[in-house]
Amino acid sequence: MTALGIVFGVGSVIGMLAIGSGAREESLRFIEQLGVRNILIDARQTMNRDEFLERRKSSQGLSDRDVRILRANIDAVEMFSVRKTLHPASILPKPSLDMPELFGISPSYRTIHSLRLAEGRFFADWDEAASAPVCVVGDTAKVSILGFGPATGKFIKVNQTWLQVIGVLREQLVAGAQNSGTSMQDLNNIILTPRSTFEYRFWDPMSSMRDDLDGVELRLGERADSIEVAKIVTGVLNSTHHGVQDFTVTIPAALLAQQKRTQTIFTYVMVAIAAISLLVGGIGIMNIVLATVLERTKEIGVRRSIGARRTDIVRQFLTESVLISVGGGLTGIGFGYFLAWLIAQTAQWKTIVTTGSVGIAFGVSVAVGLVFGIYPAMKASRISPIEALRYE
Repeated sequence: MTALGIVFGVGSVIGMLAIGSGAREESLRFIEQLGVRNILIDARQTMNRDEFLERRKSSQGLSDRDVRILRANIDAVEMFSVRKTLHPASILPKPSLDMPELFGISPSYRTIHSLRLAEGRFFADWDEAASAPVCVVGDTAKVSILGFGPATGKFIKVNQTWLQVIGVLREQLVAGAQNSGTSMQDLNNIILTPRSTFEYRFWDPMSSMRDDLDGVELRLGERADSIEVAKIVTGVLNSTHHGVQDFTVTIPAALLAQQKRTQTIFTYVMVAIAAISLLVGGIGIMNIVLATVLERTKEIGVRRSIGARRTDIVRQFLTESVLISVGGGLTGIGFGYFLAWLIAQTAQWKTIVTTGSVGIAFGVSVAVGLVFGIYPAMKASRISPIEALRYE
């Protein structure tokens, strides 16, 4: 029973660190998926007609003109991809899940976002030049529309246009709440088509209230400073849009650094909370050992009278407290693994139990037993042998 505080303390520390490690890996994977060498520009659309007309007095919104100006003025940009989006009114075969979004993009979009294919190919420059009726679908969209079999070569009807599926993306990390406002909401439930195909074969009924482009992705050279380039991009767009804030600029590299700092603070807070259990367990050990000292006072007197030194008494009680904490720590490690598994199963959170977290939790449990066992052990060693023998 004395070791239960240590068991729960060690288990809580391991569980909290597992949550922090899992959350850190997921968020960092998503940000890296956006591309640490990328800069993402998104149009800030509005459905308020008065606000839209007010914007148009000064700014034409995000457009190909902005792309041409950025291309001409920023040498650090390696490649561009523009993006148009449409929420289809209908898709055949009818999706079994949510309606996928249709993206009209440049072929370079694949390289910029490091997209990998599960089957088929991505569309190329000749598909863009010919406005070819082809598409690449996300993993979720493929299963929702065409089922689990091979999709390459099949056709889907988006609104009134038939598109041939030429490729399927591998499953991508879903952004969820970690999206931070970027345009990549769910690359699994998406249909990608060349931008020229999008403009030639599809009509958006809300186009009169939207910018020419919904987004622009930029891939920078290896030596470019993304934060400094983003400042230049923002300055250029502020100039061409005459100060109207109808766009956002996202820097995944800056998000990555911020996310690492946030996750570190989050982990420290969770560990501090869990460490309270270890502190309570240590106090419990101290109280129990103190009670044991009182109960075994006569035993201490007998041992001292037959030649036991003070250091022997200290070693005896200190060993007992350390053994309690070591036993609790070993049991706590098993409890920590179980807790991490339980959280992953019930809350659907990714948890990662690292060797470092196990070592830290177990090391602290041993230290707790050592620290909180010193006072009772010293108190036992100071008992006078004569008084101890008289003790009832």
